[in-house]
Amino acid sequence: MSQFFSDFSVYLQNPTLTPNINRKFSITMIIGVPKEIKNNENRVAVTPAGVKELVTRGHKVYVQHTAGIGSGFSDELYTKAGAEILPAIEDVYAIAEMIIKVKEPIKQEYPLIRRDQVVFTYFHFASDRELTEAMIRSGAVCIAYETVELPNRQLPLLIPMSEVAGRMSIQEGARFLEKPQGGMGILLGGVPGVKPAKVLIIGAGVVGRNAALMAAGLGADVTITDISLPTLRHIAEVMPRNVKTLYSSRHNIESELPDTDLVIGSVLIPGAKAPKLVTRDMLSLMRPGSLIVDVAIDQGGCFETSTPTTHSNPTYSIDGIIHYAVANIPGAVPRTSTLALTNATLPYALCLADKGWRQACKEDHALALGVNIVEGKVVFPAVAEAWDLPCHELKL
Repeated sequence: MSQFFSDFSVYLQNPTLTPNINRKFSITMIIGVPKEIKNNENRVAVTPAGVKELVTRGHKVYVQHTAGIGSGFSDELYTKAGAEILPAIEDVYAIAEMIIKVKEPIKQEYPLIRRDQVVFTYFHFASDRELTEAMIRSGAVCIAYETVELPNRQLPLLIPMSEVAGRMSIQEGARFLEKPQGGMGILLGGVPGVKPAKVLIIGAGVVGRNAALMAAGLGADVTITDISLPTLRHIAEVMPRNVKTLYSSRHNIESELPDTDLVIGSVLIPGAKAPKLVTRDMLSLMRPGSLIVDVAIDQGGCFETSTPTTHSNPTYSIDGIIHYAVANIPGAVPRTSTLALTNATLPYALCLADKGWRQACKEDHALALGVNIVEGKVVFPAVAEAWDLPCHELKL
């Protein structure tokens, strides 16, 4: 009975909560939302609206001080929604049964993650052995947004950020083709009497299609490649006339590179390392000052010469070719990105909180595919293959 009055006092102190009489104010799960500390990462994993949904169902939510400020959400908004604010990241990790994040934990977060704690975020294990080994040592349950997969092969938690990254790749590409930014000084859409820039997009998934739409809208001469003929047929039917399709092969890519100004790499194999489709030798085919944007850098990159960069230092040059390989492109537009991401992740977060991760994954095969590491064991085949580790069966 004392627990009832304790939980009832929580409600009285947070009048924005909507009491659920069926739960009798019981707290089902303790959820932590830490502030993202990756370079120039201003997104937040749960909005105040998401907090309100969680607390309405009887869960307790702790949000780190200023976690949402980069996306325009103040501590006051979280408090009104029913969250409690904690001053430090260590406090959030220490109290939470489930951590909800945006980006993978970085080195200073590794020791804060404990055994049996659920961590729900983007991980991209196949591109980071140190992270993989750290999460194995932690004994945590690591559920990766990027490998949650529906029966139709869609990746519902990757799609919104792929849409943002695809559109941003053209926006950033246009910027870094400017001469003051190190580019050759080309306007993407050209002007009357001057040809537009040529854009080559490798991969016609969500990123590639969104990049093509943006580039076409700016008036560029766009070519998009893929190995799926049905995909290319669909693109040919729905895209503007300045978007052309091309079957993806080494020969065709090499043929396009000499007069291409901007190359977008957008190839994805869910949970696995991206294939290297443009090699170091192929850079010699390109003109100095042209630009490559590697949107696949989270999964290791699809250009052989790609190395992850940050928004504070986004580009570098190899053989006169400008490389843009920011690993969290959507972090540059955090308000849009946070809203888009949480629209997709919140239903899964609610399911995990309401049912516990095992039952939630037992009932939803798409969510079960998101489980990558459990209590020190890799259970996702592509991650095990990437680092030559044993792959264990996921037991629910």
